[in-house]
Amino acid sequence: MTSIERSFRTARRLNRNAHTATGTALNGGEMLHASGQVIAARMDILARGMADPMRADLTEVALMGSEKVEALTASAAATGHALTEIGAALGRDAFNEAAVASRALAKLSAAKTPVEAARVQMTWALGWWGRAASQALTANTRLLKAQADALAPLHRAAVANAKRLKR
Repeated sequence: MTSIERSFRTARRLNRNAHTATGTALNGGEMLHASGQVIAARMDILARGMADPMRADLTEVALMGSEKVEALTASAAATGHALTEIGAALGRDAFNEAAVASRALAKLSAAKTPVEAARVQMTWALGWWGRAASQALTANTRLLKAQADALAPLHRAAVANAKRLKR
């Protein structure tokens, strides 16, 4: 792959990351707005239930806790899954980088002249910089996806509740 192709691929990844971050931010705002509506509606339900316990909406009162637990459990599961994958990828990257450094060290120790040693060091350093930048972009992509995946069940529950309680 040429450096121009690599640059275009990187630009596309950055664009996708910006799109993901924007979508997550918009969903977060929508979730906060919906949560405010749900809290207001449920406070009214609780107040009416306290004023007249015999006519309290016990179904809705029960949902107040169970829906939160369900959404938080799904969010935690998504987060755990994503962090496991991210940790495994970081471990692989570190292992691969150690292998690259080991090969560079072997070449460095076999260098016959200071110029050859400097070339080996420079090749390794420039390669490391490129690999580090690529790995950082990949980690950023994974973290943005993890954030979106963790927010999704909370967003879904809040928006659905706001819609349901609006009637």
